[in-house]
Amino acid sequence: MRIRTVDAFAARPYTGNPAAVVLLGADGFLGEDRLQTLAAEMNLAETAFAHPLPDDPEADWALRWFTPTTEVDLCGHATLATAHLLAADGLLGVGERVRFRTRGGVLGAVREPDGTLTLDFPTAEPVPVPVPDGAARALGTEPSAAWDTGTLGMLVLELADEPAVRALSPDPVAVAALPSPVTVVTAAATPSASSAGHPAHDFVSRVFAPAQGIPEDPVTGSAHTALAPLWSRRLGRNVLTGLQASRRTGYVRTTLRGDRTLLGGSAVTVLDATLRTPL
Repeated sequence: MRIRTVDAFAARPYTGNPAAVVLLGADGFLGEDRLQTLAAEMNLAETAFAHPLPDDPEADWALRWFTPTTEVDLCGHATLATAHLLAADGLLGVGERVRFRTRGGVLGAVREPDGTLTLDFPTAEPVPVPVPDGAARALGTEPSAAWDTGTLGMLVLELADEPAVRALSPDPVAVAALPSPVTVVTAAATPSASSAGHPAHDFVSRVFAPAQGIPEDPVTGSAHTALAPLWSRRLGRNVLTGLQASRRTGYVRTTLRGDRTLLGGSAVTVLDATLRTPL
């Protein structure tokens, strides 16, 4: 079985978010326990499995994502990684669109002329909620506002500024006890940080999911389906760039189109291997 590792939302290797990807044949998915075993072995934020759907009029490939401990309903970076490999294998041409049938609905990906990829995901409309008890203790700083993201299953917490987001060193046990399995912290970009030799960005974020076996996710495409409407309305622009300020860092281009959010970025293949021991 061929398995490849792709750094997604990354312009160069060893940045962005690594995802393992297995492109399967038309026979379909392996048993769920086997998929989960391989995801645990890879020990990355997500391992993606895909197989072609020759008889599905609405989708071209079936796609599933697994963390080291569980299957998830939506994943941006592993979808980007899968589309990147389809392009590398000659299965996705410039300007062409591929459709993935997933637990989060049918998702699209387009290969742009500049080599980047654009994902088409459902918008997760953030709804203001009170800052939950324990949030300040979990993060080590007091959030100024909170939003629920509905079926996306993420809690968004706003901090005072970009330096506060970058400086976070949260308590993973306390974060896991918060109301949502995934906690997103965000703030507006510091203008000086956006011009000091770094690509310009409009907002910054970090994502923590210890309850799903991911202490900190390097770059989370799906979180930007909630961050895009939040910051687009705040800043008055539908096209923005988000910086996820993990140790690896990554940039996500967001375009808000009503109930759909486009997520753009690059990807780099860093490993191409064969699984030598059968699952």
